[in-house]
Amino acid sequence: MKKLIYGLAAIVATLGLSACGSNKDSGSNSDFSIKDRYTLNANKPAWKLDKKKKTTDITWYINSDWTALPFGKDVTTAQIKKDLNINVKFITGDDSKLNAMISGGDMPDIVTLMDKTSQAAEKANSWASSLNDLAKKYDPYFTKVANKDTMKWFSLSDGKTYGYPNYSNTKKDYESGTIPVNDNFVIREDVYDALGKPDFTTPEGFVKSLNAIKAKYPDLTPFGFTTVGDGAGPFTDKLQDFLGVPLEKKNGSFYDRNLDPEYVSWLKALNQAYRDKNIVDDSFTDDGATYDQKVKQGDYAVMLVAGTSGQGGNYTDFMKNSKTRYIAIDGPSSTSGRKATLSQTGISGWLINYITKDAKDPAKVMELFTYLIDKPGQILTKYGIEGVTYKYNDAGKIEYLPEVKALEKSDNDAYNKKYGISRFNYFNNDRMNALKAPEESALTQMQQWGKGKLYPHFVIENIKPQAGTPAARSYDQVQTKLNSTVISLIRAKDDNGFDSTLSSYRSFLKQNKWSDIEKTLTKNMKENRSKLN
Repeated sequence: MKKLIYGLAAIVATLGLSACGSNKDSGSNSDFSIKDRYTLNANKPAWKLDKKKKTTDITWYINSDWTALPFGKDVTTAQIKKDLNINVKFITGDDSKLNAMISGGDMPDIVTLMDKTSQAAEKANSWASSLNDLAKKYDPYFTKVANKDTMKWFSLSDGKTYGYPNYSNTKKDYESGTIPVNDNFVIREDVYDALGKPDFTTPEGFVKSLNAIKAKYPDLTPFGFTTVGDGAGPFTDKLQDFLGVPLEKKNGSFYDRNLDPEYVSWLKALNQAYRDKNIVDDSFTDDGATYDQKVKQGDYAVMLVAGTSGQGGNYTDFMKNSKTRYIAIDGPSSTSGRKATLSQTGISGWLINYITKDAKDPAKVMELFTYLIDKPGQILTKYGIEGVTYKYNDAGKIEYLPEVKALEKSDNDAYNKKYGISRFNYFNNDRMNALKAPEESALTQMQQWGKGKLYPHFVIENIKPQAGTPAARSYDQVQTKLNSTVISLIRAKDDNGFDSTLSSYRSFLKQNKWSDIEKTLTKNMKENRSKLN
């Protein structure tokens, strides 16, 4: 995801949000009545009770430059349209457009954000309606289907919750085993077998094994990794997770994982691999399309992958066109016995959805939220319709119908246009994975390798200083410096260059009063714990 940009936009947002908050009461649509439409029933969703005959038009704003999805044309959204008697018009934009709407008081019915810590999210009570209040007024069934941990996590200082996310995974979800790992250390299986299953788990073994690959397979790039872009790719928190670097100190205060001794020793190992020419310069500059093509061709012998699920198509193409495949193995590991603590989407989820105070029919929009969060809506948006896109097998698990799978493989665009499966995912979550029958794919072995290796990182989610503050600007500068430093460490020409770069980074931390920022991070971690019980 693209990072939200602050600076001047943050100042405009703050002024706009303040103005909006001062001109509107706690709920400008609070007088909306459902008296002639239905009677509240805590045991039945309001959309099944609502007698409104006229189709409701809902405007839904996505704070991103996505291409808006057509609504009501595919199997999935046509069913939503039919059940709720609604039309949805999607509009998209950036922070500037959102700020203008908020400050101008001209808001759509629904707003979807991508950052729980953004100015708009933190001031949501000035422009959005509380889901707690809307549930009491229009749909008490919402409280039965909304996840209580998620609701508490997203509550603001007034104790109320304004936004509801997709893919908000709780501790219970992590423990259920239904969430697959999404980061892997993979190797071509033919290379792995030919070299006698070499050991990559120690810095020494890692360097030695890459040299063995170079000697036996000179046409392959020994070590590759998912694209770096403007950051450091998988070489910061992802690598740290493989090493089990602690999330906090024993006393609960912030722990700077970026200076962990074991992590630094692995950066030295990567630097040695680079100096041995087992990591090539092109890997740091390749864009996504170039990287994808290399994976499909099997050009990399070994890869450190952040976002395994996004590479499924590439792994499948390689497996189809060769006599081997990529498999996950134990890669960089702790040298002191710490277990891997891989992360997935956390309790903050991904997209956050709000009902604005300007919603023309807040009752109907609340019905939509309940519909999409409830299990039938989850199944619909993830798998489609029974008998049309899937069936239940003898074990009670969902299986896609043969014609659906065939179209997906032969013409993915036509498949998306016809069925819309998993595209209307604004409220989806990983819990529904448990309903689907196991199906062998290029990702199966990689996901099986990750069983038991996931660990919640909730305590350090969204702990950066409040957006728009001097501390936040310093924090962002440190993150930018960290990314460039990590890449420079890996590409250092010699030991002196490595040590000098690391020393420069430590000095940069002092110049930016990092110790003061750590106090803020510790404070925010404490607040996270209070929400997590």
